[in-house]
Amino acid sequence: MLDRLQTLEDRYNKLNELLSDPEVISDTNKLREYSKEQSGLEDVVQAYREYKDVTEELQGAKEMLEEESDKEMQDMAKAEISELSKAKEELEERMKILLLPKDPNDDKDVFVEIRGAAGGDEAALFAGDLFRMYTRYAESQGWKTEVMDAHTTGVGGYKEVIFMVKGQGAYSRLKYENGAHRVQRVPETESGGRIHTSTATVAVLPEAEEVEVELHDKDIRVDLFASSGPGGQSVNTTMSAVRLTHLPTGIVVSMQDEKSQIKNKEKAMKILRARVYDKFQQEAQAEYDEHRKSAVGTGDRSERIRTYNFPQNRVTDHRIGLTIQKLDQILEGKLNEVIDALILEEQAKKLEQIGE
Repeated sequence: MLDRLQTLEDRYNKLNELLSDPEVISDTNKLREYSKEQSGLEDVVQAYREYKDVTEELQGAKEMLEEESDKEMQDMAKAEISELSKAKEELEERMKILLLPKDPNDDKDVFVEIRGAAGGDEAALFAGDLFRMYTRYAESQGWKTEVMDAHTTGVGGYKEVIFMVKGQGAYSRLKYENGAHRVQRVPETESGGRIHTSTATVAVLPEAEEVEVELHDKDIRVDLFASSGPGGQSVNTTMSAVRLTHLPTGIVVSMQDEKSQIKNKEKAMKILRARVYDKFQQEAQAEYDEHRKSAVGTGDRSERIRTYNFPQNRVTDHRIGLTIQKLDQILEGKLNEVIDALILEEQAKKLEQIGE
C-alpha cells in the first residue's frame, strides 16, 4: 500500500510541474485533464503526507523513551506514543478507503428522473415531495438545479419531473437514490383516515459527454409536435415540442418545456445521451456479478429501496436495514445521515472483497 501511495505522490508532484508548463497552460484540454487528475489525487496524497509526518514523529518519541531516564519525560513520551499510534492507525484506515476503486462517474453532474408509480394522485403528490427533498438537499450541498421537463397533475403533484443537478460530487452521493421509493400515509382526500401505500421511482443518470457516447444523426429519429399544457398563446399552435428516438436502443425522449424548438432539442439530446450511456453501463454492470454485489442499490431500479412512513415519522432504507425517526427532517433535504450510511456500507463491502 505504501509503495502505491508513494507512486501517487510522485504523480501528484509531476502534475504540479505540468500545470506550470506554458505548453499545458495554452492547451485547454490538457489543462482540464491534468487539473482533474490532480484534484482526484489531492485527498489521498494529503493523507499520505500526514501519515509520513506522524510515522516520523512516532519514531522520534520511541527513541526518546529509550534514551530518557527521567520518569516525567518517559511519561510524556509514552503519552505521545499512544496519541501518535492512534493517529497512525486512523490514517492507515483512511488511506485504505481513499485507495478503493472509484466510480468514474462520481464527479459528474446528474439527471434525476422522478415518476409517480402505483397510487394514482397520491403517487404523483409523493413524486412532488421527493422532487422538493432533492432540490433542498442540492441547495444544502451548494449544487445548482435546473428543471428539464415536468408533467404536473391537477392535484399539484408530478406524473414525471426531470431535473439536472450540477455540482462537485453530485453523482457520488445521489446515485444511491436509484430505485422505488414507497410512502405510507393518510391522503388528504381520504375521509376515513386509512393509511395508503403509494410508490414513486427515481432514476439518477450521470451526464455523458459527447466523447463518451457518440450519437449519429442516422440513428436518431426526430419528430416535432405541438406543445400541450400551460404556456400561453404559443401552446398547440407552434411545433416547438421535440421527440427523439434512438433507433439502436429504442430509447425515446420527449421535451416541450421550452417555447423554442432548438432549446427543446438541445435538452432532449442531453437526456438521450445520458440514457444511452446509462443503458450501456447497466448492461456492462450486469456482466460482472461481483461488482453488482459490491454496489449498494445502484443497479436494479425496480428494487424497493426506501419506505417513508408518515404516522411514525419513520424512514427505513431496506438495503442496509437503517431506520431513523426523522422523516420530517429528511423530507426537508437533510439526507446526509442516510447517504453517509450507504457509502460506509459500500466501502465496507469493497474492503471485505479486497481482503478475500
